[in-house]
Amino acid sequence: GEDRLSRLGGLRKRMPVLAAASGAAAAGLAAMPLTIGFFKDEILFGAALERGPAFAALAVLWAALTLAYIWRFWSGIFLGTPGEGTHGERELPAALVAPVAALGALVLVGGILVGPFETLAEAAGRVSLAVPTPVEPAYHLDFRPENLMALAAYALGAMIVLSRPAWSPAALGFCRLGERAGPERIYDLTLRGLNRLSDRAHRAEVRDLRSRVAAILLPAGVLVGAGILVTPTAGAYRVGELRAGEAPLLLALAAAAVATLAATRTRRHVTLALVLSGAGFVLATVYAFYGAPDVALVAVLVETILTLLFVVTLKLIPYEVLHRQAELPLKRPRRKALISAVAAAFAFAVVWGALSQPAAEESVAQKLLRLTPEAHAKDAVTAILADFRGLDTLGEITVVALVLLGVATLLGRGGTR
Repeated sequence: GEDRLSRLGGLRKRMPVLAAASGAAAAGLAAMPLTIGFFKDEILFGAALERGPAFAALAVLWAALTLAYIWRFWSGIFLGTPGEGTHGERELPAALVAPVAALGALVLVGGILVGPFETLAEAAGRVSLAVPTPVEPAYHLDFRPENLMALAAYALGAMIVLSRPAWSPAALGFCRLGERAGPERIYDLTLRGLNRLSDRAHRAEVRDLRSRVAAILLPAGVLVGAGILVTPTAGAYRVGELRAGEAPLLLALAAAAVATLAATRTRRHVTLALVLSGAGFVLATVYAFYGAPDVALVAVLVETILTLLFVVTLKLIPYEVLHRQAELPLKRPRRKALISAVAAAFAFAVVWGALSQPAAEESVAQKLLRLTPEAHAKDAVTAILADFRGLDTLGEITVVALVLLGVATLLGRGGTR
């Protein structure tokens, strides 16, 4: 493909059907008579006149500039002599030309049979503005203001096109000035600076990610602890009774705690990925115990995909690098233990307080809980996925199915390495 109009031209002989079809579509954009686009400018001019002379002048200027750049675009591709970028071009397949031809035909048909498009425009306006929006597009052979504005736009657009050799050098010079000292230059310098900052942050994170995380967890824990100390906490933390039906939840908490401790001791990357994924599988077990097998299945699938993603990512890293990182001595273990304890205490205090003092006002959650039995579900999550948001769930399933079909197609063709 080519990204510069100056390197194109003369394709009307090689692609006559595309030239004619795109010419009809371009005429519609330029609001030429006998196209559906003519009526868009008529409506625009009418609305601009209601706003005053300044808006009317801006509408004429906008229409003239539209005509000029549409002409520049279409003529730069199909008229003139063939440019450097057209050598070796072949006739386009019919499947690519057909949509453009259909669009050009609709533009021309709409310029003569405007009734269906008028109905569609009124319906769209009624839905968007919530009020009736009648339009009456038609050709009027008189000197009404809209027609005079259209003639002025055509004349001004033609003047812009014909005078291009006179103002083009100045425009190109202004563009070059913008590249050196204008917004484009500022954007380029800002982008380079942000890239350098991102590279430095990336190198710091890769070199010592745990220390970077500690710099966030420790201040957060200290601030939350200070807030708890100065806040009245009478009755804010409640100790409830332990029921036999909560035994699976206690076992899951114990398993998650063991996985957490194991993650702090192991140095092997694959083992660490498996241990962290095990905590997710424990949560899926909790869902299964409390009557949400569908949610448990989703959790298992998510954790399995994440585990595979971790393993595949580690596979891409050379073994020597992973082995060298695993053999590095642990630095400042006491400091890390202190930071972990502070972060755990802050998280425990926040969770305990939130569960002890639920929101006083009623939210949509209570309504969903009341409606769950009516959806013939044992838990609210199942009811939401299968009933309350069933259409969204169907859409998500469709997306996942399409992705799986695409992956299966690529694997069947041998398109991956």
